[in-house]
Amino acid sequence: MLPFHRVAADDFQAVNDLIIRQLYSEVPLVENIGHYLIEAGGKRLRPLLVLLVAKALGYQDKQHLDLAVIIEFIHTATLLHDDVVDTSTLRRGRPTANAEWGNAPSVLVGDFLYSRAFQMMVAIADMEVMTLLSEATNTIAEGEVQQLVNARDASLGEADYRRVIEKKTAVLFAAACEGAAVLAGANETQRQAMRHYGLQVGTAFQLVDDALDYQGDAADLGKNLGDDLAEGKPTLPLIHAMRNAPADDRKLIQKAIENADASQLQQIAAIVNTSGGIEYTLAEASRAVTAAEQHLEVLEAGPYRQALIDIARFALERQH
Repeated sequence: MLPFHRVAADDFQAVNDLIIRQLYSEVPLVENIGHYLIEAGGKRLRPLLVLLVAKALGYQDKQHLDLAVIIEFIHTATLLHDDVVDTSTLRRGRPTANAEWGNAPSVLVGDFLYSRAFQMMVAIADMEVMTLLSEATNTIAEGEVQQLVNARDASLGEADYRRVIEKKTAVLFAAACEGAAVLAGANETQRQAMRHYGLQVGTAFQLVDDALDYQGDAADLGKNLGDDLAEGKPTLPLIHAMRNAPADDRKLIQKAIENADASQLQQIAAIVNTSGGIEYTLAEASRAVTAAEQHLEVLEAGPYRQALIDIARFALERQH
């Protein structure tokens, strides 16, 4: 458990217990795959953000636990579907659900998690929360489709890349934080600050994730290096390299993206590094973290606000 988890340790354990209860199904395969995913671990930053923001704003009830589980179920459902679309075989150091059970069960259990999340959403009975989460879920799906459309497009620019990562990654961070603010009865200034904090942390998280695909360690990451290239995804390290590398190197990257070919990953990773692609991506992540911290100024100083600062910095400094 990381230090920022300990600040909300009791609530975090309550969320883990609630996840197990809400995974109940009369169909054993649903529970088997659900438990397999949950037991794989992960830092569960998104539900943790719900807990910390709610507490930082003085929330005293228990519905933030339900909201945290909803956020985790939506996230886990997207992972199940992503792994099928991307034909991924490794996540968090273990075979993906689709590698273990096949594509059809993975997609259908992902659907179960989405529907269970919406059942829990209705039980909260807050129209603002329901609107926020339903819009976020729709935006995430739209972002995933756009990422699929963008695959193998070596001409993709940074602005288009950023729109995709905001939709597919940052929006759920934002929904976690804003949803907690809504439950806590925050004023509009606080609510918008929490939303923008979440957007910036989610952006930093994805930028670092994309950088690690070209300089991380597969054992630490728990996934195969070069997965993005093998899927033809033009992420920011590649986009920056395409802007700055010599012509021959640009042609090599272009061909790899267009053919979704990671066979020359080592050479391309070297080009990305020498052209400043990693440095630029991490600098952009650092800017996002600085912006995220500034949005926390609407909160009172204390352990919950400090934990939110620590999460933002962790998003930047993590190696997995």
